[in-house]
Amino acid sequence: MTLIKSISGIRGTIGGQTGDTLNPLDIVKFTTAYAQFIGGHKIVVGRDGRLSGLMVRNVVVGTLMGMGYDVIDIGYATTPTTELAVRMAQADGGIIITASHNPRQWNALKLLNSEGEFLTAADGAEVLRIAEAEDFHYAEVDQLGSLTVDDTYNRRHIDSVLQLKLVDVEAIRQRKFRVCADTINSVGGIILPEFFQALGLNYEILNGECTGDFAHNPEPLEKNLHGIMDRMKSGEFDLGIVVDPDVDRLAFICEDGTMFGEEYTLVSVADYVLTHTVGNTVSNLSSTRALRDVTEKHGGQYTAAAVGEVNVTTKMKEVGAVIGGEGNGGVIYPESHYGRDALVGIALFLSSLAQKGCTVSELRKTFPDYQIAKNRIDLTPGTDVDAILVKVKQMFANDSSAKVNDIDGVKIDFPDRWVHLRKSNTEPIIRVYSEAQTMEQADELGKRLMQVVYDMQ
Repeated sequence: MTLIKSISGIRGTIGGQTGDTLNPLDIVKFTTAYAQFIGGHKIVVGRDGRLSGLMVRNVVVGTLMGMGYDVIDIGYATTPTTELAVRMAQADGGIIITASHNPRQWNALKLLNSEGEFLTAADGAEVLRIAEAEDFHYAEVDQLGSLTVDDTYNRRHIDSVLQLKLVDVEAIRQRKFRVCADTINSVGGIILPEFFQALGLNYEILNGECTGDFAHNPEPLEKNLHGIMDRMKSGEFDLGIVVDPDVDRLAFICEDGTMFGEEYTLVSVADYVLTHTVGNTVSNLSSTRALRDVTEKHGGQYTAAAVGEVNVTTKMKEVGAVIGGEGNGGVIYPESHYGRDALVGIALFLSSLAQKGCTVSELRKTFPDYQIAKNRIDLTPGTDVDAILVKVKQMFANDSSAKVNDIDGVKIDFPDRWVHLRKSNTEPIIRVYSEAQTMEQADELGKRLMQVVYDMQ
């Protein structure tokens, strides 16, 4: 059983001992600490379709009301919908009940500020300090908060995307795209059909019932997507679309059933945005070099940030990035809001396709072609991650061709390849990502670092 407290929120498996999992007592503790930290009087709550969602929602809402907050419950909602709802409702904060790409036994509290953005690392640390101190004060009976249920925010989210200047709704409608989408039995199955109708798409939804009983591993990686990839091979569709349970990550599938590549979701959208808008870009250290190449082609400057959405958005603000995100399929477009948003990514991607008049596979061929290997190692109780990072840095200390970056784990950059080893913010694992011209080269580099971990466990 697991409980992880990081910049990605309070995340854990459901059930088990207090202090070790995401259970009702710990949900009360962390929700109370957040409410005590955030101040104000109004908080938005939204949730994905997870099996435990209703239980967590009830505990969160009751706790917030007990703290004297008026709660706006927007029901089943994507992460970006809830982020936008905080701003639209002029709330003081928001809690998203979702464990994103984690399996069905997980859930989490993602914590937002009054801008509808994730708490900074410093703010998150203060919430944890308050939680551990447990010096809580709840409202008297006459000061208890109220509950308002408002299910209009999905439509408001859709309307906000359609109104973005670079979303060419008319061109998209004229192309009459045929789309197949896998919404992994969560909130994507609620919002995407309405979104597709607004864009004039012909569509088919796979795993569309919002039951939380995921039909396959919910992380939108190729190894988990054989169902939709096989469906795409029928030749009936122009594009395959895959989202994760809270619809902030996005992957595309070509018309022939091959993966467009989750790393190239951001690359393709950035290329379209940079064609129309002069500016810079940001992605995290574990993302493909192709974004750097595309950015420099358009005369912009690329910057890498530590992994974690709040790290990326902070860096985007620092460098004035017009587009950014993460290589896991997360698109952050400040013209909409500072948060990963699959609806924004879909709309910009379709706009690019419609204006270029090409197929998805033809579009993919226009970008630099890198191969990235994404490996993971389960942590054991005795794993000393800090010692592993020191060992990895020592391995390359005398290599003049290697640039070492240790702002988040250790990334080793070579002229023609890179490898990044870091502890995950969302799972009890070490991630080892590596990229090169060929998958064999990327895999070989990644396995060199993985062997260090195995030797030290």
